[in-house]
Amino acid sequence: MSTLSASRLEITKSTSARKCPPVNELVFGKTFTNHMLTVPWNIESGWGTPKIEAYHPLSLDPSAVVFHYAPCLFEGLKAYRDPKGEIRLFRPDKNMERMNASAHRLALPQFDGDELIKLIKKLLEIDQEWVPSEPGYSLYIRPTLIGTQASLGISQSTEALLFVILSPVGPYYSSVVKPVALEANPDRVRAWPGGSGSSKLGANYAPCILPQMESASKGYQQNLWLYGEEHWLTEVGAMNLFIVLRNDDGLEVVTPPLNGMILPGVTRDSLLSLLRDHVAGKNSLPLPKNIKVSEREIKMGEIVDAANAGRLVEAFGSGTAAVVSPVDRIGYKGSDIKVPVTESGFGEVAEALLNKLKSIQWGHEEHPWSVPISS
Repeated sequence: MSTLSASRLEITKSTSARKCPPVNELVFGKTFTNHMLTVPWNIESGWGTPKIEAYHPLSLDPSAVVFHYAPCLFEGLKAYRDPKGEIRLFRPDKNMERMNASAHRLALPQFDGDELIKLIKKLLEIDQEWVPSEPGYSLYIRPTLIGTQASLGISQSTEALLFVILSPVGPYYSSVVKPVALEANPDRVRAWPGGSGSSKLGANYAPCILPQMESASKGYQQNLWLYGEEHWLTEVGAMNLFIVLRNDDGLEVVTPPLNGMILPGVTRDSLLSLLRDHVAGKNSLPLPKNIKVSEREIKMGEIVDAANAGRLVEAFGSGTAAVVSPVDRIGYKGSDIKVPVTESGFGEVAEALLNKLKSIQWGHEEHPWSVPISS
């Protein structure tokens, strides 16, 4: 069967004269560039011809399995314009790795990640004028893979479509950072052992909307997802979770382990690497060296005890959109747990990590994670 190959790419340029609107008018996920990438697949012949064409609606049969059984997965990454005007990607290999893992979970076709990166780079080259040059702005990239077989039978989809669309986006934070309040409700569960929480599936996100709305009605911006009778912490909203504790021998930065319920976030992995390199003396962050970096289980009882003892230092989420999102309170069992933040709105650890990662992403410092599309 044919494999995914960038060498077979066909390009039909759009005749649209649309240009990127002024950056102050951008709303996340509402504006799209002039072109998109599509690659069909079927079980008999494999991957078809990759095509870059004008952005257009998809035409699918009403019985397409994606509408009925949700074989749908996606990724999210960004393109950044560095101070020299060059366009860069941030660790795209990690997104391809996770996308293939999600495809395996849904019995959808896997592909050569390097070839898809080549195709994405070509798409970015064609729509490069849509990559903002203003500080903090970027171009969001959404690769998506769906099952398209026209059938109401529940089985592996014999047809699929891979497509990539691009959307210019603004900075997650304006001039004022507003830490979020979380509701930790044990009755709401995002993922469970043996489930699909570690895959980036569309079906993992829609069921989270109603609980978030219910939390918002009580004054909380997001959910802190718990699991089990011990109320183990898993994720925050659609982000990975970090907790900073003060112990007798220094700070401990804790994030739940990749136990099958946790999405292996690219930002999560990057923050852990930066912290471990800092402790080992391989880079310099404005933080003390006596930091323990832990991927371990942590339950709400430990958070309550740490807060009561004055050892809860900070909490934050991590993800592509915000990089880090600080937390200032957690609602749990009818009362609020206060989480310290500084005058900037962040905790010390979160702010140091945010500044370091942004410097790498926007090419202000050379780093192997920052990949020019010309390479």
